[in-house]
Amino acid sequence: MLTRGQAIAELTAPGAPCEVRTELVNGRPLRVFTRVPPTLRDLWLASVSARTDATYFVYDDVPLTYGEAHGQVVSLAAWLAERGIGKGDRVAIGMRNYPEWAIAFWAIQCIGAVVVSLNAWWITEELEFALNDSGALAALVDGERSERLPAAMLARAPLRHLVTTRCAPRSDATGWDEATGDRSATLPAVDIAPEDDATILYTSGTTGFPKGAVGSHRNYMTNVGNGVLAAAVAAKITGAPASTAPVAATPTTQVRALATFPFFHIAGLCGLINNTNNGVCVHTMFKWDAGEALALIERHRVNVVGGVPTVVRTLLEHPDFDSFDLSSITSIGQGGAPVPPDSIARIETVFAGKVNPSNGYGLTETTAAVIAHSGAGYFARKDSVGLPAVGCEVRIVDWEGNDLAPGETGELWLYGPSNVRGYWNNPDATAASFVDGWFRSGDAARMDAEGYIYVVDRIKDMVLRGGENIYCVEVETALFEHPAVLDCAVVGLPHDMLGEEVAAVVVAAPGYGPASTAHIRQHLSARLAAFKVPSAIFWHEGDLPRNATGKVLKRDLRDHYAIAPRN
Repeated sequence: MLTRGQAIAELTAPGAPCEVRTELVNGRPLRVFTRVPPTLRDLWLASVSARTDATYFVYDDVPLTYGEAHGQVVSLAAWLAERGIGKGDRVAIGMRNYPEWAIAFWAIQCIGAVVVSLNAWWITEELEFALNDSGALAALVDGERSERLPAAMLARAPLRHLVTTRCAPRSDATGWDEATGDRSATLPAVDIAPEDDATILYTSGTTGFPKGAVGSHRNYMTNVGNGVLAAAVAAKITGAPASTAPVAATPTTQVRALATFPFFHIAGLCGLINNTNNGVCVHTMFKWDAGEALALIERHRVNVVGGVPTVVRTLLEHPDFDSFDLSSITSIGQGGAPVPPDSIARIETVFAGKVNPSNGYGLTETTAAVIAHSGAGYFARKDSVGLPAVGCEVRIVDWEGNDLAPGETGELWLYGPSNVRGYWNNPDATAASFVDGWFRSGDAARMDAEGYIYVVDRIKDMVLRGGENIYCVEVETALFEHPAVLDCAVVGLPHDMLGEEVAAVVVAAPGYGPASTAHIRQHLSARLAAFKVPSAIFWHEGDLPRNATGKVLKRDLRDHYAIAPRN
């Protein structure tokens, strides 16, 4: 049986299906895939030509084929081009995970314009900031976003054209059907290079306005190449058949995936692109509801489910979980936030090891996952995020930028063709985060002797208690192992003597509550050093506050519980 290293070497060798070679890109040597489509436009056109009649999207049980989607893509691309919008111009998308989001994305890529991804949770002021900061000339939005874009605000923005869908008409906008309804339209010709800008995705900051990370076509095609190679390596090791074509052929039985990551988030967008490349039928929901998701999985025989850890947890722990036929599921992926090891253990137990778990570590600035873990190896190392992708180099450094030995904790730095070129109109932030092509992740991590990466916590989320560094994720992992804990977050609260004290904010599982406080402390004391055990445990009513990508808004919790009575 081949080892992972041997399989990668065979598949990426010169002339091999997933060939990788070193090229100078913007003056820096990078290991790049040579056989993936060079641009997102090329990927879309190749994907459509390979499977025109296959189902591309199912929303609210209504199917849309790849060919039908392409008809709308071409019409919308031509509509934008006729209005003078072309290569390098910015076009914003602000919607839920509707099929229209995907159609808008591919149309913009097909004319060489740049997608400005608007967070669907933003209020009017945040939307206005992104439109002004990016200089978007057009925006394609759904009804909820349309309501947050008053005419007076649009008059202040550089926006020339507004297209709306799933809402009542407005006098200053064009309806979706009008912009996408011309079936006689032809796709405009355009010369797009791999290094051209493809997207501006605003990072999910929890304070102040976010930064716009500028992603290139090469960034996204590297992510596609990583996915194709990972599948090919797994198949080569196990002896299973797998496609190593840059655009995978649609199998006889089409894979069906439930996409829960928002498309405006890098994980959701890369998932959409990879699903498109692989000919997957994508299912989406108006909003996340675990009970509805279980019914959808059973009804449509969904094979792949992915989401942030809290989404997967609510699915696995739904009271009606055992009432549904979930035998179609073959893979459950998680990302966007630290994955508690007990969640992977639950997948292993509930599905008797027959479902492939996966986790990808990455950021907006690295175009999603550049470190990944899956399958039996993940079951064996439930607390690791896995191994770096082929073209990704990793360093663990101290606060002065010196490399640390295996096992030591420091900041995780990343280098490779997935790294974005920087932040839009923000040279100071770019200089602070990118050093000679290396991206400073802001995550504390360690690497073991075999190269597996363990992300300990966000550096800024670390609690400094009396000179001791306490990584919140370690305490949260121990908390999740207790049956009283449905959800939790660990934060540092001000302390007169220690500087900060460790506090746990807990959402109770059914049948539990404040009476379990002593049992939780006892549970933690058996697993953690005494100084890591929270001195305060707060029982939170309702869901923890989270941003659109599933990250807990710890600042909100700190502000609220800093003045709350201790227990």
